[in-house]
Amino acid sequence: MLGQYLITFREALEAALITAIILSYFARSGRHSLSQYVWYGIFLALAASLSLGTFIWFVYGVLPEASQMLFEGTAAFVAVAVLSSMICWMAVKGRNIKKEMEKRIEAITSQGTIIGLVSLGFIVVFREGFETMLFLTPFLLDDAIATLIGMSFGIFTAIILAYGIFVVGMKINLQRFFYFTSILLILLAGGLAGYGVHEFLEYYEKTGFEVGWLAEPAYTLNIPTNSPFHHKGIIGSIFAVMFGYTVSAEWARVIVHVSYLVIALPLVIWIYRKANGKKQRKFNSLYFPENCS
Repeated sequence: MLGQYLITFREALEAALITAIILSYFARSGRHSLSQYVWYGIFLALAASLSLGTFIWFVYGVLPEASQMLFEGTAAFVAVAVLSSMICWMAVKGRNIKKEMEKRIEAITSQGTIIGLVSLGFIVVFREGFETMLFLTPFLLDDAIATLIGMSFGIFTAIILAYGIFVVGMKINLQRFFYFTSILLILLAGGLAGYGVHEFLEYYEKTGFEVGWLAEPAYTLNIPTNSPFHHKGIIGSIFAVMFGYTVSAEWARVIVHVSYLVIALPLVIWIYRKANGKKQRKFNSLYFPENCS
């Protein structure tokens, strides 16, 4: 449930922040009447996201067992790809998201198109909703109840935090916030990549396709299924979702999982440090110009 919560919270917070930026911009500029069209787009996006989730669940339910394994593995890798690109995008663009959105809003409102405002609200929310459904699909197929609970809490806390930032005036360093959540999401994505490999291996075994030593166990922990530290136990399941923990893993799963972390973690840390370095140099040039000559 913790992993599902974190994914939904991160995605819902981004959608809520951007929506708050749009609505607060209209409020500051005295154009309250335009907000209703943005809300129309938001409601349409929520309906479309829920319909998409229902469709995925329906398609999965009618598939034969082997195809379900293939579906879960594919969904896991699609989620990893989109999640990774989203993390990198936020690392590069997150600190300027408010300025970029206000420029886009002004361009749309200057044209006076209702469709443009509805589309803006729809795209902002549906993009996050679509990504959330992709990310949660492997979890939804494995444990629907825990996923729905985590998703509900994630949406609720994201809305509360966005409300605090833009209405109450709470101060939060969004760049730092996105940095730490990005690290957690990278760890989660690594676990998803390993899970996807595991599902593919089960599919190959089911269809009689041999992959050799890659399907052999890299390790096996002597932990009984009724233990809370088993990957399906109370404690182990949390680590399973967050870090891809399992009591037994194939070589292919371990190789993909570790390779993803070795590449993705240093890359994200480097992007954030590079962004902070540029910010610090800009600050020094403004307030200590004699040190930059």
